[in-house]
Amino acid sequence: MKNQSVVNNIDWITVLIYAILVILGWMNIYSASLPLEETSFFDLTQIYGKQMLFIIMAIPLILVILSMDAKIFEKYSTVFYILGIFLLLGLFAFGKTIKGQTNWYQFGSFGFQPSEFVKTATALLLAKLVSDTQINLKLFKHQLIALAVFGFPVLLILMQPDAGSAMIFLSLVFVLYREGLPSWYLWTGFIGIALFILALIVKPVFLIGFVLLVMIIHFILNARITRNPIIYAALFVAITGMVLSVDYVYENVLEPHQKDRINVLIGEDVNMQKEGYNLNQSMIAIGSGSWIGKGYLEGTQTKGGFVPEQHTDYIFTTVGEEWGFVGATVVIFLFVCLFLRIIYLAERQKTKFSRIYGYCVATYLFTHFMVNIAMLIKLFPTIGVPLPFFSYGGSSLWAFTIMLYVFIKMDANKVNEW
Repeated sequence: MKNQSVVNNIDWITVLIYAILVILGWMNIYSASLPLEETSFFDLTQIYGKQMLFIIMAIPLILVILSMDAKIFEKYSTVFYILGIFLLLGLFAFGKTIKGQTNWYQFGSFGFQPSEFVKTATALLLAKLVSDTQINLKLFKHQLIALAVFGFPVLLILMQPDAGSAMIFLSLVFVLYREGLPSWYLWTGFIGIALFILALIVKPVFLIGFVLLVMIIHFILNARITRNPIIYAALFVAITGMVLSVDYVYENVLEPHQKDRINVLIGEDVNMQKEGYNLNQSMIAIGSGSWIGKGYLEGTQTKGGFVPEQHTDYIFTTVGEEWGFVGATVVIFLFVCLFLRIIYLAERQKTKFSRIYGYCVATYLFTHFMVNIAMLIKLFPTIGVPLPFFSYGGSSLWAFTIMLYVFIKMDANKVNEW
């Protein structure tokens, strides 16, 4: 009776969108990795064969999650989080270094990226913490506790170093904002990022002068409200210090490949046969698809292997080239439907824990989606963020599947909670 109740209460719309995205993802991986000689879909020597295996193995994961008691996720959220932290720490001793990043465990031909699974554990603990009636995000000490939940994994991941995964964790600040975190946290982050980018484009003296002018105007326009000039002065000093330190950080802190990616983004002169090659080829592939694309399995850029790592972070270029603007729009529409559906389900939850976790899932998925596509069209630096359910990889697919179906299970259980 309990299993029957779960089946009846599952949100099948979310399940359907998930299934469609996974199938479309595999189709594009198949196209991006298809060899000259025709082979079986299940050929494990081929990338698409391995992805098919990952998809099939995701089914038992789903069934296990749906058969579990939904209360387990809240009850053992701390255990899941601690286990995740140990997995991240273990990378420094047992992890495999690939392209300068030590963020994988290697077991024969199978790789395991723990940061993908730690996202779910972090979301569960954050949901448990913030749903506590004694936690008030208007209080500074409670803000620090909440920020530390995902701040600690971010620190460990940055040490690997993996800036892309770290940024995904930081997106949880939007969930805290939904639950009462003061908006100045968001504004500080946005302004800091904008100033960093502008300081690389505009001479510091002009940028500091502009900031000073804006602050003076703001102070004058709000003269009727009690304003403390000391706060304005301290803020100006802090901004000035940041602007002047950008050049030092850029030259002495960032790795050469990170500087190359920023140079590509801001339009600096780069060698399109080296550091600018991946982005240039991805834009050519997407642009060549025009309105309706060249046809499935007919992409010349894809078939020619011009886009490196096309089956992973650059998988959306296959969609753009072979399915065109129309096909890319359909895929984007499906993702947007998934995000909106999760938010809708989150808002109708009977418990605060489930609602917060739902928002964490929506935030994770949206950030992955937004950053992945933005970096392919030169709106964001290339930082190695996979497209959910599309990019090749067992760790990515299983982690997103677990993350989503834990929430689907929570939503199916809301009737019992009521």
